[in-house]
Amino acid sequence: YNINVNAIGPGYFKTQQTASLFADKEWVKKTVARIPLGRTGIPQDLAGVVVFLASEASDYITGQMIFVDGGWLAAL
Repeated sequence: YNINVNAIGPGYFKTQQTASLFADKEWVKKTVARIPLGRTGIPQDLAGVVVFLASEASDYITGQMIFVDGGWLAAL
């Protein structure tokens, strides 16, 4: 059917939906300490992956989950 199915696995991102979570400064401190890049994400951090997956550059990629998490999973 020539259908590519991929997904983006976001890490912790500061958005309107997560505002209450990020209001807990102790949680933020502990979480950021476990992220190799030393910060949580912002929505703009997803832009490159979204553009890539929507472009012809990803035509031969399917069945993949691309994690945008500052290295969180790699550090587990």
